[in-house]
Amino acid sequence: MDRSPDLDQFTSRRSTVYAPRGVVATSQPLASEAGISVLRDGGNAFDAAVATAAVLNVVEPTSTGLGGDLFALYRTADGDVGAFRSCGGAPGEATLERMRETIAAEDGVAPEEAEIPVYGPHTVTVPGTARGWERTVEDLGKLELATVLEPAIEYALEGFPVSEIIADQWAEAASVLDGEQSRAAYLFDGQPPAVGDHVTLPELGDSMRRIAEEGADIVYEGAIADEIVDTIQSRGGLLSADDLASFEPEFVEPVSTTYGGAEIYQLPPNNQGLIALEALNIVEALGANEYPAGSPERIHLAAEAMKRAMADGHHYITDPEFEDAPDLASKAYAAERAAEIGDEASDDVQIGFENDRAEDADTVLLTVADDAGNVVSFINSRFKDFGSGIVAGDTGIALQNRGSSFSLDPDHPNRIEPGKRPFHTLIPGLARLGEDDWAAFGVMAGYNQPQGHLQVLMNLLDDGMSVQEAIDYPRWRYQVDGQLAVEGRLEGRVQTKLARRGHEVRVMPPAHFGGGQIARNENGVLSGGSDPRKDGSAIGF
Repeated sequence: MDRSPDLDQFTSRRSTVYAPRGVVATSQPLASEAGISVLRDGGNAFDAAVATAAVLNVVEPTSTGLGGDLFALYRTADGDVGAFRSCGGAPGEATLERMRETIAAEDGVAPEEAEIPVYGPHTVTVPGTARGWERTVEDLGKLELATVLEPAIEYALEGFPVSEIIADQWAEAASVLDGEQSRAAYLFDGQPPAVGDHVTLPELGDSMRRIAEEGADIVYEGAIADEIVDTIQSRGGLLSADDLASFEPEFVEPVSTTYGGAEIYQLPPNNQGLIALEALNIVEALGANEYPAGSPERIHLAAEAMKRAMADGHHYITDPEFEDAPDLASKAYAAERAAEIGDEASDDVQIGFENDRAEDADTVLLTVADDAGNVVSFINSRFKDFGSGIVAGDTGIALQNRGSSFSLDPDHPNRIEPGKRPFHTLIPGLARLGEDDWAAFGVMAGYNQPQGHLQVLMNLLDDGMSVQEAIDYPRWRYQVDGQLAVEGRLEGRVQTKLARRGHEVRVMPPAHFGGGQIARNENGVLSGGSDPRKDGSAIGF
């Protein structure tokens, strides 16, 4: 049963937020306010992004945390465009053969029949968040890490009321918490919190305070690292002290394409950003923008474009240190793919991995712009639910299950290998919309992320929507089972018209179409929008 709140019942309206000095857009109002408070206290957009992400770790703990990874795309006040990746890999001892044999023995099957589990110690990859937060502040911010973590520590130790959508997510994710320590860290008298319950997360708050005082090294070489390793190895996992100590974030060159007079930036592999770029190029080659927003013609062409981009990305994208991906952002290649698309839905394009676990995942995406000219899209996640379901000792840190995206097929590009980073769904977005017009954006939810990027960008660039309108507009998403899911708010019998083109159409609730955020600096005018499909808000000052 779908337990998500009935978002269609709400008639409240959101308008674009405009502000002179700073704007923050997130999926939870307390987090947005924390980012604004950091800006008010002299921090820049990067300080505010880390402060906001840390608060989200507390107030939206099913979607993000210190046990996960983070990525960013940004434009600095100096005019530099950059990308940041803080994403850990598989344990150094996680060879394909060992993983197959270990999992097969635990599941009572032959090694060739073994599959990576969804949860548990074998899904834990090295967490990138703590060092990622620290490097962001040190290299791009103005304040100390301890200062930007203060709001999150306060909420964790002194408490906060749980908001509506997050309460529902918490209830759904609670079943994956594995072991007494994990349940004690995130359940209250054995139960998840209800809407409005005032809760504290003291173990997590204490860990954040220790990070604030001692730096991120405590997570990778200190006392918290010891608790992470001891917990995972006690459950048969392979993560080691060396795996943690050797981890470092990296600044990488973004990849990009042009669409509608704008330049669109994405992260390169191991992220799925190339999927969004390929889809934009195919849509452009098809002339889909000649049809109105929400029309069956546009949706048909865009969905068919996305099918092909996702099929390519899911086959080729993996850790670039292990295998190279072809130039999926090539206009010439997009023209070839566009030539395959006709008036009817294709049924011979398969997307997704063998386990399809990344179709829906839990993520936070936040955006910040300041009056100095910094614009950043910042995305954090533990992957699904409470990640692996395992909380490290008494730290309150739930460890990610991103390793469940690996394959045990020796012929698959995304097969597990020591130190390898898995295919990653997380994609922040950045767009140069004009000479001095920059937007940080993103849409959450697993495989929905590039699909949301495509639609929001078309809304902005083809239809001239404001940032809030572009986020609000009804969405569709192509699914791994071949169905084309749509929101019921689409008008004009669109579902019927798409079905006549051969699409298997399914109406789904708003929560299945992710949550988007945008922060924009247009010639010095700051604006922001926040998705009504989440609890959040855009705040300016």
